[in-house]
Amino acid sequence: MDRLQELEYQSIFILREAYRSFKNIAMLWSIGKDSTVLLWLAKKAFFGHVPFELIHIDTAYKVPEMIAYRDRIAKELGLRLVVGQNKEALDNKETFPDGNVDRITCCKNLKATPLNHTLDGTWQRMVYDPKSDTWSKVEQAEPYNAVIVGVRSDEEGSRSKERVFSARDSKNEWDASSQPPELWNLYKTEFAPKTHVRVHPLLEWTELNIWEYIQREHIPVIPIYFNQGDGVRYRSLGCYPCTSPIQSEATNPQEIITELVSGKFKDIAERSGRAQDKEGGGTLEALRKEGYM
Repeated sequence: MDRLQELEYQSIFILREAYRSFKNIAMLWSIGKDSTVLLWLAKKAFFGHVPFELIHIDTAYKVPEMIAYRDRIAKELGLRLVVGQNKEALDNKETFPDGNVDRITCCKNLKATPLNHTLDGTWQRMVYDPKSDTWSKVEQAEPYNAVIVGVRSDEEGSRSKERVFSARDSKNEWDASSQPPELWNLYKTEFAPKTHVRVHPLLEWTELNIWEYIQREHIPVIPIYFNQGDGVRYRSLGCYPCTSPIQSEATNPQEIITELVSGKFKDIAERSGRAQDKEGGGTLEALRKEGYM
């Protein structure tokens, strides 16, 4: 058995354990390559059916191709999709593109805060019903007590402190120092009442593993991950004011794999093009303590 197969089996086991252990569970779908791999793993884990809702937090500043891809895949795969948004912050222009807050505060306003309120059911949810192919508003909803997230420990420093089953308090706040040990793939799945749990099936995957799996499974990802003829592509996706494309000639997964193994990006961090990561030490970890992915 090769390493990629081991990772697949481990992730499928974690997904099934999470679904068995938590009453009201959902999965975050950022629409990027990692969470899309996670979606394909969920399909495998549950024999072609995704038995929980997918959550997307719409900042209103995502690269337009991301939203078009989200809606197309949700329709094609019959996914029950939940979309949350901080309409108040957008209406009041409390954003970095409007020039009224810094990048980190913008991330808090448009990502962390609406995520927390979407999870606890206190803010409006837009819900896509694949059976009727329609969207509807849900003003008050049952909170999720666990959510599956596609983060990897190699992606960014604070994420390396996570556990597979990571406890948050009732406000979704995270104390990295209080995480339970996870030895020999033995996971703690029982927590005190009102604990919110983040589940991380991709924690041991690397960027290279993700692209190897995309190639092996022929997973359709957003085309802007590849050079479209202009010599650039996106390596990491986010809001367009804070995410820059990279110089690359890679037009398919194999060429990206080559870049990562022996090419120009072998020793360059994946999120080097994400501007919010550069605004001072520890800022992203501070956001994660408040509920950011």
